[in-house]
Amino acid sequence: MGAAVGCCLRCGGAGENKPAAAQHAGITLNFSQFAAGKPLHMVAYGDTRFANPSVTSGTDPKVRKWLVDRIAQEHPSVLLITGDTPFHGASAEDWKVFDQETEPWRKEGIVELPTTGNHEVLGGRNQGIKNYLDHFPSIERHRNYSALAGNVEVISLDMNAENEDQQVAWFGLQLDHVPPQVDFLMILYHIPWMADEQSEVIVGLPSADALRYRSVLEAHLDKLRAKVLVLNGHIHNYERFEQHGVEYVVTGGGGAQPYPLLVRGAADLYHDHPRGHPVYHYLTLDVNGRSLHGKMWRVKDPDASELGVEAQDEFTLTAPAPAVKAKVERAKH
Repeated sequence: MGAAVGCCLRCGGAGENKPAAAQHAGITLNFSQFAAGKPLHMVAYGDTRFANPSVTSGTDPKVRKWLVDRIAQEHPSVLLITGDTPFHGASAEDWKVFDQETEPWRKEGIVELPTTGNHEVLGGRNQGIKNYLDHFPSIERHRNYSALAGNVEVISLDMNAENEDQQVAWFGLQLDHVPPQVDFLMILYHIPWMADEQSEVIVGLPSADALRYRSVLEAHLDKLRAKVLVLNGHIHNYERFEQHGVEYVVTGGGGAQPYPLLVRGAADLYHDHPRGHPVYHYLTLDVNGRSLHGKMWRVKDPDASELGVEAQDEFTLTAPAPAVKAKVERAKH
């Protein structure tokens, strides 16, 4: 794959020995192999919990590996990972399993753009973060970063940042400097920024930190030129919301022990399949010009001898026309 360029001049993230976020605007990683205006096929999912296949409590090794292979067969150019990739972030063995099971992704040359989850630091924060950075070369040791791929920008925020205020300020700077070519801005953060009523009541989601980032985003919406899609994990299920023109998707069905949603609130735009549970899945995102089509692919029957998927939700986002974008740009000045 083509290399990311320019990050050493404008560090928007941090390696293990750097501050949580540098106070610089501008793209951290520029994947120049993706041309603006050209179709881009992406996949998003998370909460995989890679571990020794003998571990069947808390993670399903059969479904997890099958989803990895299925994603490779999708031939995405970019894979967005919403966190909790290993079961224990500090475990070298869990990361070794990740390397082994996801080898099909590297054979496909897929650009992997992850975010950290709470399991990335399980067993030891420092070792967990080091392991995370060691196993995702695409992000060049940045714990938070902005990545440009054609007319798509991805901003990944580190939920384990040591200096939250600094990262919040960096996030605001990124929103102030979205490149003109960007039609779609995708934000990765593990903890949901919007959640169904069950999660709000039982586990108190969204968290205070998640709401803080959401408020920063909402404060910038009237000046943003791009359509925004926020991708979260943590809830081992699928949820989708729309608020103030922003699409919020929880995609946490990558193999971790599923969470049943007994009641879905009216704000959730996804309506369960009659079986309802579990919702192991991945999400395809197809960008074609100013149109983005998302489709959720759910594993039909995780207990079947041969697994398969079926489309269970889909949505289309349309970015503003150039004339509208130019008007917004003038309003900023």
